[in-house]
Amino acid sequence: MDDSEAFVTEVCLHYFGNEMTQSEIATQMGVTRLRVNQAIQHAKTNGIIKFQIDTPFIVRFEKQQRLKDALGLKRTCIAPVNENDYSYHRATGAALASFMNERLREKAWKSIGVSWGITLDFAIQNLTKQAHPLLEIVSILGGTAQGSSFNSFGIASGFADILGAYYSLLMAPIYLEEAINRDLFLSQSSIEEHFEKFKTLDAVLLTCSNVTEKSFLISNGLPPELPRQLIEAGAVGDVLGRFLDKNGDPVLPEIDGRIIGMPLEEVKNIPEKVMAAAGEHKISIILAACQKGFVDTLITDEPTADLLLTEINKRMGDKPSNNR
Repeated sequence: MDDSEAFVTEVCLHYFGNEMTQSEIATQMGVTRLRVNQAIQHAKTNGIIKFQIDTPFIVRFEKQQRLKDALGLKRTCIAPVNENDYSYHRATGAALASFMNERLREKAWKSIGVSWGITLDFAIQNLTKQAHPLLEIVSILGGTAQGSSFNSFGIASGFADILGAYYSLLMAPIYLEEAINRDLFLSQSSIEEHFEKFKTLDAVLLTCSNVTEKSFLISNGLPPELPRQLIEAGAVGDVLGRFLDKNGDPVLPEIDGRIIGMPLEEVKNIPEKVMAAAGEHKISIILAACQKGFVDTLITDEPTADLLLTEINKRMGDKPSNNR
């Protein structure tokens, strides 16, 4: 019988994080229901499970190592998924929560910059109430008028509430109207003070999306004609509202000139750059962000990890050989 922490952790992530029944877990993992039950009881007895999975997120070591090496990152975390009810937000959000617990136990962070999105909302839902009164949560991207629970305010205040921390909100839209002078807007003392906080962050929590209706930003944050222009310009997705091509370079400077948020070049200087993202539609933008140095820790799920490795191998095979 496999009594390893990795096996017990995976069982518990399925049971508590993915809300699978013991029978479903047994079928998916190819073990008996009794073995699944024993793993859950072992986790409870040994203090791994309290009201959450309280252990470093360590599963699928070999695949994580291969993905980490292929992307040139410091670390990767790959979440198992419920194959019968797949959500590219749920498992990745739970994995991010587990990773955050580990780093907060180690007292690695005093200030965290947070983007916004549904995956971060799922991370908040998978955290338990904590007390970090000296921890500051800093929003690093303006918001939209919709999507309140996973918008700028909802994410910053949500993390602060569950972690017993305090938060600083970037009180601005993600994109300024064309008629508004961006330099003048940024010269406001409250905005300048907030932007100064970006320089001392210990970590940033990033998300990304592509250039289709699956992106909340595309559906709700941009004029209807812009998605077509972005695609024609070679955009594969956005990070912090900046639309990038497959090499991680911006495609429409006129859009970037209206963004209110942390510059991507400043992101590179942050000690820990954590991206939580999954889904087939995000493969290109995840690769672009990693390639450009905006990420050093990638948290994703297993189907996405498989697709990333396949795409990396394909691109390596497409490279011209130096041997003639």
